[in-house]
Amino acid sequence: MNEVKTIAEKSEWMSALIFIKQKVTDYNQLTKTRLTFLVVFSAVITYLTASSGSIINWYEVMILALGGTLVVGASNGINQIIEKDFDKLMVRTANRPVATHRMSITEAAIASLVMGVAGVFLISVFLNALCGWLSLASLISYAFIYTPLKRISPISVFVGAFPGAFPPLLGWVAFSGSITTEAILFFGVQFFWQFPHFWSIAWILDDDYKRAGFKMLPVYGRNKKSALQVLIFTTMLLPIGLLPFVEGYTGLVSAIVSVAGAGMLIWYAFKLYRSCENADAKRLMFASFLYLPLVQIAYLIDKI
Repeated sequence: MNEVKTIAEKSEWMSALIFIKQKVTDYNQLTKTRLTFLVVFSAVITYLTASSGSIINWYEVMILALGGTLVVGASNGINQIIEKDFDKLMVRTANRPVATHRMSITEAAIASLVMGVAGVFLISVFLNALCGWLSLASLISYAFIYTPLKRISPISVFVGAFPGAFPPLLGWVAFSGSITTEAILFFGVQFFWQFPHFWSIAWILDDDYKRAGFKMLPVYGRNKKSALQVLIFTTMLLPIGLLPFVEGYTGLVSAIVSVAGAGMLIWYAFKLYRSCENADAKRLMFASFLYLPLVQIAYLIDKI
């Protein structure tokens, strides 16, 4: 009898562990943890850049990281609620928790609401009000403007580039309490970086996006006109990335890194224009993953 009871208890524990593991996986997918980390990294490293020459307030850094994680997680959660029926149609997103009904819409909505309110509250109260308003604007514009616009027009990438470029702005404002010229320049770098980054991803996933009705590439598909726009917007990174140096806000290290990084992206964008092949889109995508953190680290090094 005791042996049967022990087996039953072990079975219950195993079931509980499996349930917890699945929940962790589901919330990891709902909040897009890896993407969230990259966004928060951008905000935190810009805060450190802004605070160079001063004593770093690590408490504020922690609040920025935690609040930013919650706000981005909420944005991603709302995005998946809105797109639940379209996520089912794409190979890349078919296994998301809301799309597969592993997580109910109610649960996802409550989790997203709690994360969003908590994140904006932490940033507003423990950093500053302007930073809180910016985080709220980022959440709303991403979740309720960019997300539905993806099925209407390719201009969604341009619109989405604004909340996508908010992290460095938030990082700077978290320290300074105001939007300065430097903050706008760092915002601009991340803004223009998103075009080669997201369009290269959209190029690779074009078939998947079309199944869900998403219009992500600039001229509705993999063609020379789309590739030309990718090249033009990528080329803009060369002058934009140099502006902080030209204006005297950063030094030679960031100038060299930004020029080298932009040159690398332009070369791959040009190759994509010539070939219109997925292989070159993948090279551009991977190069874009390297560009932003390297340039932002270089800005920080110049400020130290």
